[in-house]
Amino acid sequence: MFKILFLAVMAAFSSCGEPEEPAADEPEITLSITSPEFDFTASTMEIQVTSNVEWGISSSEDWVTLSPSGGVPGTSTLKVSVKENKDVVARTSVLTVKSGTYKQEYTLKQNFDPDRKEPEIIIPAGYKLVWQEEFDQPRQANGKTPLPDVSKWWFETGNGGWGNNEIQNYIPGNRGTDTCAVISNGTLKIIAKKVGSEVLSIRMNTSQGWTYGYFEAKLKLPVGKGTWPAFWMMPSDFKAWPDDGEIDIMEEVGYHPNYVSSSVHTKSYNHSIGTQKTAEVLIASAQSEFHIYALEWTADYIKGFVDGVCHFTFTNDKKGNKDTWPFNARFYLKLNLAWGGNWGGAQGVDESCLPARYEVDYVRVFQKL
Repeated sequence: MFKILFLAVMAAFSSCGEPEEPAADEPEITLSITSPEFDFTASTMEIQVTSNVEWGISSSEDWVTLSPSGGVPGTSTLKVSVKENKDVVARTSVLTVKSGTYKQEYTLKQNFDPDRKEPEIIIPAGYKLVWQEEFDQPRQANGKTPLPDVSKWWFETGNGGWGNNEIQNYIPGNRGTDTCAVISNGTLKIIAKKVGSEVLSIRMNTSQGWTYGYFEAKLKLPVGKGTWPAFWMMPSDFKAWPDDGEIDIMEEVGYHPNYVSSSVHTKSYNHSIGTQKTAEVLIASAQSEFHIYALEWTADYIKGFVDGVCHFTFTNDKKGNKDTWPFNARFYLKLNLAWGGNWGGAQGVDESCLPARYEVDYVRVFQKL
């Protein structure tokens, strides 16, 4: 009798199968303010975040600071701080809340000072403005941020090292859902980001070229060991390097932060034989603030400037020798953010700084009247 009862009990247990694991909680994350809005001043707002799971939050713009950057189940106080808006238009940032595969986006808006006026374009004496890119394209109707104007720019693509053993793979603005060239709030953001085993980035060039002129861009440089941003020029009719010349208006490497350089490369003067003509200057806030980097190129000289101050001069020796002065041909402008390589990676790379952002307010070209 006991044996029959025991078997019956065991059968009952076996019919129930293994006990089921309790279902994981579905993320429920709510913000007390879902559309935060600020005036143009630097200020802070507190938002209550209520969640049943661990969560993280990030901003698409670096003028927004979030503290803390995440939390645990329960109710937390999130401090959202914005810098002063010195532009003459309102600006927005996307706040992204994540937990596992859960993601929710919120739009933060900061208004502008209605009394602030659009700064006038300062034209160098004796020059006229002949080309400009202000990166002020509005957000597209579908809500996506626009890419650079393909009538003005073209992208170089690939991951062949580019002669310097660079690590990045350059893509044409975006590749699938990965975007590395974003225009928002009046600036272009060139972004180097890790996707799988690759680091994706951007190398973009003007469709137009010029012989002589004053070339300038307002730039804020990326942060992190491994970054190598540049604003430079190459000949439109390029056949061989360094024979046809290269002009570097601005270069910086992340392991030597805020030291920017200007250089020229020719067959007689180039870094591969240790004879390049270059100059370096410390700009203490190059990675945290915008500065204006410029080049004046004439038949007599090439000069490099930062915020209107000349720090580099290369003079035409007037010998009519292309080996020393190939700079009487048409050149086009280039913007890129490399990762690693012979110079950018000379002290290794730090992937924890990715994604890294190189920001461009404008690019302008002036030529003699």
